[in-house]
Amino acid sequence: MTAAGSRIVAMGHYQPSRVVTNDDLASTIDTNDEWIKDRVGIAERRIAGAESVADMATYAAEKALAGSGLAAADIDMVVVATCTSIDRCPNVATRVAARLGIAAPAAFDLNTACSGFSYGIGTADHAIRAGAARNAIVIGAEKLSDVTDWTDRKTAVLFGDAAGAAVLTAVAEGEEPGVGPVLWGSAPDKGDVLKIEGWQPYIQQEGQIVFRWATTALAPFAREACEKAGVDVSELAAFVPHQANSRIIDGIVKRLGLGPHVVVPKDLVVSGNTSAASIPLALSKLVERREVPSGAPVLLFGFGGGLTYAGQVVRCP
Repeated sequence: MTAAGSRIVAMGHYQPSRVVTNDDLASTIDTNDEWIKDRVGIAERRIAGAESVADMATYAAEKALAGSGLAAADIDMVVVATCTSIDRCPNVATRVAARLGIAAPAAFDLNTACSGFSYGIGTADHAIRAGAARNAIVIGAEKLSDVTDWTDRKTAVLFGDAAGAAVLTAVAEGEEPGVGPVLWGSAPDKGDVLKIEGWQPYIQQEGQIVFRWATTALAPFAREACEKAGVDVSELAAFVPHQANSRIIDGIVKRLGLGPHVVVPKDLVVSGNTSAASIPLALSKLVERREVPSGAPVLLFGFGGGLTYAGQVVRCP
């Protein structure tokens, strides 16, 4: 049975307990706290120990499910966005489903790197609209510390580990959807400027090319995502972009013309760049702290490796 759309009913997140500060990194590589904060805006990041991508994804999903009013038996789709799972099979989604006791869901991983959560939300929303699912858990989970060269000052300062999750459910007949149409795409001709390749890979990034692309090309796509949802940019209560770089976030905010009333989290200050986990991590914290009213329009917008991008307007749970 098809549905008019979906809405997010609950969020959850998980971060490892170990904090690595800029000063900690400066003791092992040629960098310093002032340089890192000035270039990217990060002060510290969380680094996982024994936790796997599946572990972190499960913890975040468990928290989201607990707050949703739904039981494991109600979930019929699990989507995990990640680019750092070491195991190729079985996928992370089936492992999460097994640990949460979710029986016979559609379960798959997707990899569009840092835009993965918005891709996952769009995919789950489409499945719900088509009648292929009724209730879904969408998770962004990354263990970037596994693929970071801790001797490379250009990349070692950027990344952290985390997971964030959302529970989506079909809206009742006559109810307005809480997830707007997804705007997604890529610039594949530039795909090699950010990559994790090979059997024992490290993240490699041409930072200046990524920075110029993000600060000049993305604002029109973010605006188009609002237009597809029938929401004017001035109506937004919050803008939750991928947490890559504070200067990138500032540049997109400026080009969108967002006013001071719009909440724009900078979770990267304490979490670093957590790729597909960054948007649900930041949104979950906003919801937890009640910084955005329930039902208010929030623009999610991810961008990263590929170079892929995706965004949609959602109603705050």
